[in-house]
This record gives sequence, structure tokens and C-alpha cells, in this order.
Amino acid sequence: MSTKETHNASDGAGRLRLRDPEVRTFAHLLVNTSLVSVTNFTVWFAITFWVYLETGSVFAAGVISGIFLVSMVGTGVWFGSLVDHHRKKTVMQVSALVSLGFYLAALGLYVATPAAVFTDPTSVRLWALVLLVMAGVMAGNPRGIAMTTVVTALFDEGRRDRANGLAGTTSGISHLVTSVISGLLVASSGMLGALVLAVVVLAAAVGHLQRLRLPESLGEAAAADEPKKVDLRGTIRLVGSIPGMWALIWFTLLNNFLAGGLMALADPYGLSLMSVQTWGLAWGAISVFMILGGLVVAKRGVGRNPLRTLLVVNLVMWGATFLLPVQHSVVLLVAGFALYLFVMPFAEASEQTVLQKVVPYERQGRVLGFAHSVEMVAAPLTAFLISPLTEFVFQPFMTDGVGAALIGGWFGTGPARGIALVLMLLAVLGLVLTVAALASRQYRSMSRHYLGGGAEDEAPADDAVVGQPDPVPALA
Repeated sequence: MSTKETHNASDGAGRLRLRDPEVRTFAHLLVNTSLVSVTNFTVWFAITFWVYLETGSVFAAGVISGIFLVSMVGTGVWFGSLVDHHRKKTVMQVSALVSLGFYLAALGLYVATPAAVFTDPTSVRLWALVLLVMAGVMAGNPRGIAMTTVVTALFDEGRRDRANGLAGTTSGISHLVTSVISGLLVASSGMLGALVLAVVVLAAAVGHLQRLRLPESLGEAAAADEPKKVDLRGTIRLVGSIPGMWALIWFTLLNNFLAGGLMALADPYGLSLMSVQTWGLAWGAISVFMILGGLVVAKRGVGRNPLRTLLVVNLVMWGATFLLPVQHSVVLLVAGFALYLFVMPFAEASEQTVLQKVVPYERQGRVLGFAHSVEMVAAPLTAFLISPLTEFVFQPFMTDGVGAALIGGWFGTGPARGIALVLMLLAVLGLVLTVAALASRQYRSMSRHYLGGGAEDEAPADDAVVGQPDPVPALA
């Protein structure tokens, strides 16, 4: 099924008008999916906060993060296969119903268990609750993969970047409210409020989607003619056949590796400059810039070559990361993160726009799931590595060590300046990585492939992908 066949109703003008049926459908799906996403990640943050507050165990909180990481990596390709082999509405509905079932079970267990039981980090009931909640969160992931493929089916190439920009806007809104909501709910009622909210929102999302009529382009599975199996070998082979695709995945992996360090150190550095209440309010205010960036993408798009936009935006993001800790300044911190979050939707929309064009529609779920599984490994791993390295090496180095003697006169001394030094080193590595990507042969090859038409305008190849009866477009 070619994406061109699904776009006959589009005017191709590059603008998103709410009076267009496909735009209204996309808006309904985006709001529905975003509400569920906010709820799922509110529950995820809440269970992490709550377990730590109840048990006082850093190890227990770390185990929850490990469960989440392993689950993300292990289910990406399978979830992508479900998206390819079933109708999008079916995937979204089943995803929400499964999450709802797990949250109802978790709520029942929580209400039926004495509060004192949850203070023991070795309690079987505590970990049963954690696993039920994590299963509910993970069951929501197919929706995110499905929404990316929905953009491919509903919009022609000239409007996909803007649709991806709207998705970036909702991501910014989610980023803004999730941690705030989860903190308030845990503070007021433990896990009870978070689980009740999850049940109510998931039930409402199921009812809303049930009444929503989808256009013909979403009326059948993308891979309706293929055997219903994951086909990991075929997915890997397809990734290898797209010029520059492996390079893009590895670039994102390494970029996420460095960004994981930034995220791990952002809160400690911010809290070295202001109180926890002020930092929370500041971070909420800064997140507004991510929403603004998404709105700009929705209006202007990401340019003729989204791959170039992706890399240029990464230069801006790492440049902002380098500047924000140069001096121990609230102004630099807020301005740096504001710029970082403003351009983030450009990077996300650019990557999605590239993948939506160069990956055949009938394989997008599996390729996106595979790519996300690989890319998601990096950030949590860095977070675990960078924190002890900063605490035991760089903070002493900038407090009373050699670093304080060498550069402390202008850079400043103390534990916070050790964090600042690590942030700047991460930024330098990010800039080097991005410049190397811009100068690479793989970047030029994938740009030519994208500008030449990608998967949409190419004829089928003679050789079939292993495990797939239909031929894959000739991408090499």
C-alpha cells in the first residue's frame, strides 16, 4: 500500500486547516493519545516518587527505572509489528483497554493492602503493585508508534512536518504538566489519586475513540497482505537497505547517550542555584518554550531537507548546553534550557519526517519500534554512569583539586562547578558528534535519498525481505 494512494484528499498546500477532514481526524487522535500519554507518564513518575518516599530506598527506585528500560528495549519491535499488522484504531483501543485493566488491578491491590506493607522494600505486594503499574504504562507505548504512522497515512509529504510539529507541541504540554501532576497527587493521596485518574482518563479515551470515525486510509492494516509476525530479520535487513539509516540510528543513540547525562545533572545543577520550589516553577515555565517551538514547526515546517535541520538543531542544542553553565548564573541557566527546549520539537519533527518518507509505510511500525528500542538504551545508561562520575571525580576536582587551582579563578569552585564542567564536556562531545555527522558520507547519501523521493517513489526490488512475501522497495 503506497502512501500516495492514501493522500488523494489532501490539497498539498503545506498548511493544516481544521476544516479539512484529515486534519480534524488527526486532531482528535492527537488529543486522545496525548491525554493517555500524560496519564501513563504521570503514573510512571508517581510510582517512582511514591516507592522512594514510602521505602526510603534509592535501590528500589533504581530497580523501577531498570524495569522500565528493559521493557522499552524488549517490546519495541513487537509493538511496531502490532501497529503494522492491525488497524490503527484497533491498536489504540486495545492498548488503552490493556492499560485500563492493569490500572484497575493495581488500584484494587493498593486499596486492599495496609499502608504499612508498602514501607517494606522487600514486600511482595509492593513489587506486585509496581509490576502492574509498569505493565499499564508499557501497554500504552503502541499508541505512540501508531501516531507516527498515522501522520504518514493522513498527510502528503508537504504537510507531514507540520503535523509532526503539532505532535511536538503536545509533547511539550505533556512535559509541562506530567511531573507537576504526579508530584501533587503523590503528596496528597499516595498512589490512590494517580490510579483513580488513570482509570478515569483511560475509560474516557476508549469511549471517545470508539465514537470516532476514521478515513479510508486508516481503514485497513498497513501490512494487511503480510504474515502476522514480528520479522526482526526482515526489519534489520530493511534498515540496512536504506542509505544512511544505520548512521541515523547510531547518531541518535550516541546523542541520547550524551543527553542522558544532561538530564541526570539538570536538577542537581538547577537546585544549586535556587530552592526546590523555585526550580520546579522555573522548569514548568521553561517548558512553555517547547510548546512554542512545536507551534512554530506546525506553522513553518522543518525545511526542504529535514535531515539537515535535525543536525543543525543539534548544534544549537549542544551550543545552548555549553553556554548555560559557563558561569554560576540563574539567567544563563534559564536562557540555555529555554533555547534547548524551543528547538527540540524541530529535531523530533525532522527525524519523524525523514523516517515517514524513507521507510515503506507497511514496515514503519516495526522500523520505528526497532529504532526506538536501540535509541532508548542510551539515556538511562548514561544517567547511571554520569552521576557517580560527577560526584566522586569532578566535584572534588573543582572543589579542592587540580581543576579548582587551574581554572577556579574565572570558572568558579565548589561542587556545583564540578557539575558545570561535566555539562560543558558533554556539550563539546555533542558538538563534535554533530559536526562529524554533518561532514559524513552517510549524511550526504541519506539526504540524496530523501530529496530523491525516498521509499515513496521507488520501484520494488527483485529480492524480498527475509520472512516477508512482498518485495521491499529498492532503497539502496
